[in-house]
Amino acid sequence: MRYDLALVDLDGTLTDSAPGIIASIEHAYDALDIPRPSEEALALFVGPPIEESVVRNGVPLQRVPELITAYRSAFTRGGMFDNSVYPGIVDALTALRAAGLRLCVATSKPEIFARQIVEHFELDGFFEAVCGASMDGTRSTKADVVAHALETMAATERGLPALERIVMVGDREHDVLGARQHGIETVSVAWGYAPAGEIDEAAPLAVVQTPEELVGLLLG
Repeated sequence: MRYDLALVDLDGTLTDSAPGIIASIEHAYDALDIPRPSEEALALFVGPPIEESVVRNGVPLQRVPELITAYRSAFTRGGMFDNSVYPGIVDALTALRAAGLRLCVATSKPEIFARQIVEHFELDGFFEAVCGASMDGTRSTKADVVAHALETMAATERGLPALERIVMVGDREHDVLGARQHGIETVSVAWGYAPAGEIDEAAPLAVVQTPEELVGLLLG
């Protein structure tokens, strides 16, 4: 195989989570009586840390914790599961695991939510660990999450492979840039939420158009 371990993003890579996330964001803006961002801006909330997105979209710094609380309230009431696994993902994960590739979820979503989503869609059997952001914001950037994933995998019985044998799989520039801080290459998927030109500018190792193409590239 080309790699021994793949760190895999969740939103926009494994699941199409935009409907629930966007509805929960809209609820939060309404609850704080702050004008909603445009539809185009709302679409870009999926993937990056929410703290970054709300500040970029009109929320004063002092009101960010209040908005995040309102968002999480709506998200846990149902938005979390207004979500679906992309076609071809289960088959791709099955093929990757059958070939012996180790898998770990690495997402900017809070880990407590990521675990519930992965379990809800019965994807947990494919992954050795589900690693995400912390609820208190102390682990929020993609680089932070990648560091957490590497530490988690290093503590497993099989340990951590050499960095050149690890790859990040994601759909946004944050996946590319966060992994790069740790010397890890990224394969970007084209079916996620990146706006036009974002991935090209981030310059991942490769971009794949389908889950089947992802399997072929990762297995070499």
